[in-house]
Amino acid sequence: MALLRRPRAVIIAVLAATCALAPAPALAAGAAPVGSGPPPDPRATAALTRILDRGVRSAGSQTGAEVLDLNTGAVLYANRARTGRLPASVQKLWTTSTVLLSFGPSARLSTRLRAVGRVSGSTFTGTLYLQGGGDPTFGTAAFDHATYGTGATVQSLVSGVRQTFGIRAVRGTIIADESRFDRLRGTPATGYRLDPEVEGGLSALVFNRDWSDPYGSTLFAQPALEAGAQLEIALRAAGIRVPAWTPVRTGVTPATAQTLAVARSPAMATLVHLTNTPSDNFFAETLLKDLGAQFGAGGTTVAGAAVVRATIARTFGLRPRFDDGSGLSRYDRSSPADIVSLLRQQAGDPAFTSSLAIAGETGTLRHELTGTVAQGRCRGKTGTLTDASNVAGYCRAADGHTLAFAFEMNRINPDRAHPIQNAMELALVRYDG
Repeated sequence: MALLRRPRAVIIAVLAATCALAPAPALAAGAAPVGSGPPPDPRATAALTRILDRGVRSAGSQTGAEVLDLNTGAVLYANRARTGRLPASVQKLWTTSTVLLSFGPSARLSTRLRAVGRVSGSTFTGTLYLQGGGDPTFGTAAFDHATYGTGATVQSLVSGVRQTFGIRAVRGTIIADESRFDRLRGTPATGYRLDPEVEGGLSALVFNRDWSDPYGSTLFAQPALEAGAQLEIALRAAGIRVPAWTPVRTGVTPATAQTLAVARSPAMATLVHLTNTPSDNFFAETLLKDLGAQFGAGGTTVAGAAVVRATIARTFGLRPRFDDGSGLSRYDRSSPADIVSLLRQQAGDPAFTSSLAIAGETGTLRHELTGTVAQGRCRGKTGTLTDASNVAGYCRAADGHTLAFAFEMNRINPDRAHPIQNAMELALVRYDG
């Protein structure tokens, strides 16, 4: 989530708990089209309004909310719903929706090992190029096992080189190529400087999230160089002799380079899940640059944001204020009405709906609404800054309808906001209209 100082050790635990795609509650299955039916029961709507009004008043004047019945198309509740507010990590819904629309849920990102040189006997002499493709999961098998369980690894990249090409020794240079992205490590929130809150250094060729230890207490200033050094280690571990004095530098892969091996990321649907369920800032910002590199003016935050703005406007007719991919920026603005409109139009996409945390069970909602009737009946995306707390998603109501909702609370202590939001979500689950 977009939250100041989330402990690094927590990230590994959250990612490990959510790396498998959790089955969506039944709410997602019936949520695809907005229907038209009989008007809601006035008494049930009045009771819901009283509870939601109480929550909005308790949260303060910088709060807005909207609730839509996807089965009937009726707006059950709206309070200051068209005012844009800090979305915090709810911002990731815009980013990940655009990723699914633009790349498609089955697309993958590729990290390539390429070469310019010659093979004499079993010795390659020349230059090896480790070409980054903007995959946020790339790293060691051990790191992948501890965090994602489904990422691309340097071991998989080098495993076939010896068998396929008969290479037993390498003499030359290793070039680490991160040119698919710019070299700005942070986001607009810090003037693009390296930012601990991103939970990794941004690069098209990042290794183990750019963490120097399992807790992410230190980030490398030059992620690509670290990736190149790790390639050298992996080659030796695969039984390929590499001289100790082998230079590792950064550079650009020439078009004439031969591809030796490719390590592919998990499918975009999985990357979106790994972004939304634990609210991963690093994944969101990397995917934003991937959008810019593939569909925009280049692998930059600005180019990626432009792709998102254009896609959201063209596809959904919505125009939130969009500055970054994760919601760390205080320039971002989204209204509850816009968020609910997005949820309505995305309700039929299982890759999107299944990426959201499940109340009382997974991700950033795993400790909310546990032991209540709402556990397992709501899916959502949280967003937290020091003075903002938001939640948006879907709940399955008592009448079997799916309700799309967005509750945005600014200028409030998140610890105070969470019980209010829980009471409001409980009201949605108990609604019988």
